[in-house]
Amino acid sequence: MKIDPAFEARRLFDIAVAAADPSAATEIALNGLDLEAPLILAIGKAATRMAQAAMTHYAVSETIIVTNPENAEPVEGATVFAASHPVPDAIGQEASQAIIARLASNTRPVLALISGGGSALLPAPVDGISLADKARVNALLLGSGADITQTNLVRQQLSKLKGGGLNRHAAPQPVTALILSDVIGDDLRAIASGPTASPIGTPADAVETLKALAIWAECPASVQTYLQSNPVRPPTPAARNILIGSNTKSLEAMQAASSAKIGNAHLIGDVEDAARIVAQHYHDGPGTTLFGGETTVQIKGTGQGGRNQELALRIALIAAAEGWENWTYLQAGTDGRDGPTDAAGGLVNGETLAKIHAAGQDPAVLLANNDSYAALKAGDGLLMTGGTGTNVADLGILIRS
Repeated sequence: MKIDPAFEARRLFDIAVAAADPSAATEIALNGLDLEAPLILAIGKAATRMAQAAMTHYAVSETIIVTNPENAEPVEGATVFAASHPVPDAIGQEASQAIIARLASNTRPVLALISGGGSALLPAPVDGISLADKARVNALLLGSGADITQTNLVRQQLSKLKGGGLNRHAAPQPVTALILSDVIGDDLRAIASGPTASPIGTPADAVETLKALAIWAECPASVQTYLQSNPVRPPTPAARNILIGSNTKSLEAMQAASSAKIGNAHLIGDVEDAARIVAQHYHDGPGTTLFGGETTVQIKGTGQGGRNQELALRIALIAAAEGWENWTYLQAGTDGRDGPTDAAGGLVNGETLAKIHAAGQDPAVLLANNDSYAALKAGDGLLMTGGTGTNVADLGILIRS
């Protein structure tokens, strides 16, 4: 029986998301630890499910959970903060203050449960910088095409909790962190801006990064003044950091459940370049090719979309220009949300552009305005999954039948 390519692509994507299940990964890791009645701090898009697993394992109730609204739900015995992502808000700042205050009086070991999204969810701006100023820098970084390492290098220097800040506030109590990675290469310093890891760089490095991205002049004066003062932070106490899930593990799960090959496990950089890399694999012949990574988008227009939707739309345009036949492409974020939209990404094929044109829209014009959401919506190409409760970056699936 012939399998529908769209169905197969979605099946593999669901397998990849399941492989990054926060509850199972957390429970497996906890079975190998020797902690007793820890204070549990869960931060990130997978925070709720990681916290629930830990609370059940230890039969303790004192827990602080900070996650995005899509993944927030009441948890008995826990204080839950539903903070904004990707731009920080007052709820995230309140959550940060609650964690800092609790650590100040804590006498128990700390179990930190960290997943992607924690950077924006836990802003904790340093003294002298307002939340609005920090949000402004965050928005500039998101629109500049900065990669996750560049973005989090800067964020760390403007936060009390990032770049090992959680460890400093927890001292002298020991910190054990279980980490679900949304960073390609799994640099612990970059995941959620490394609250339990050492900083990526220095204040001077942050200045140079902002200048290289051509957004230094647009940064608030308070940020410029603070970074140029070259503040010195105390040493970061070491934590026991344990990686429990990643983009690579999800890629391997898809491969194990199919006859697919991995075309590129480090699909990073500008989304236009990434689309060309994906497109090259069409010429490998029939079969399924998998991609993992996290691209960047330079925002030049006023439209709505995200890196995954834009990548999917670019593939559709390349396919039309090159005359591809019998192809399907899925590109999505494993968290179920791509950029500031309700879509996880895009699921496109040879009919997508025709549908967009039939709806009276020009996909190239929409792309130029960074309006991939409108284009894919018109072409029935949006992939809607809802919040998945996990986050291990992005995945792509190219099927040529």
